[in-house]
Amino acid sequence: MKGIIAALDLHEPSSLDEALRAMRDDGPLTPLAGCTDLYVALNFGTLEPRRFISLWSVDELRTIEKSDHVLRIGALATYASIIQSKLVRKRLPMLVSAAKEIGGVQIHNRGTIGGNVANGSPAGDTLPVLAAADAVVVMRSVDSERRVPLTQFYSGYRSNVLRVDELIVALEVPAVHGKQWFRKVGTRAAQAISKIVMAAVRSPRPSIALGSVAPTVIRLPMTEGALEEGAPIEEAQRILMDEISPIDDMRSTQEYRRRVAANLLGRFWAETE
Repeated sequence: MKGIIAALDLHEPSSLDEALRAMRDDGPLTPLAGCTDLYVALNFGTLEPRRFISLWSVDELRTIEKSDHVLRIGALATYASIIQSKLVRKRLPMLVSAAKEIGGVQIHNRGTIGGNVANGSPAGDTLPVLAAADAVVVMRSVDSERRVPLTQFYSGYRSNVLRVDELIVALEVPAVHGKQWFRKVGTRAAQAISKIVMAAVRSPRPSIALGSVAPTVIRLPMTEGALEEGAPIEEAQRILMDEISPIDDMRSTQEYRRRVAANLLGRFWAETE
């Protein structure tokens, strides 16, 4: 008797060049790496694609390095490698905080930041961090490389601007100036999907990003502008509650999300004075 994976077609390149050629010549192919999300869909029978390309052996996508003033995190950097990276701990500690709360040890060792970005869940824990830090998604095809700010990468719920012949190869984060802050609100600290997740930077021009309150991760320009202009935190909280449009779902209600998001904003502002 055939198993559920018998009908799946899998390419296994050993280099980035080989992977990109496969994306161009043999596509469309769905990239996979740690499979922490993809295998869930496969198990539940909701996985539509049947042709895949495994990037797990493409070690050149695992590098974490600094170039000029930009932190470059390879798409295959795992949460474990992010947590352990001295460079990330120094430059982007709120990303380390987010990575620590994504599942347990097994997920830390398999889950990748590129996978979290590509999956595009509005509850993805690293996405508000990357949005608040003005991260850029680096995409490559055989013929070209392009960069798109994370805040412009998503075109809707779990949809993005990635072309069928492109792969996410890295995330680039400019120097972050100011106190960084991250909080996840869920049933548990880890191994639970976020009800609300916020990342923020306290600086003369504050940056604030939220997950689980819209179809995609979002920045809050009106709230940021109010704080930049010196508005009281209570006014900024009222603006935030009007600026977001969460929904009711099985994990929470829109009213709960509004109030908790406002409370998180207050905590961020108090704890980063």
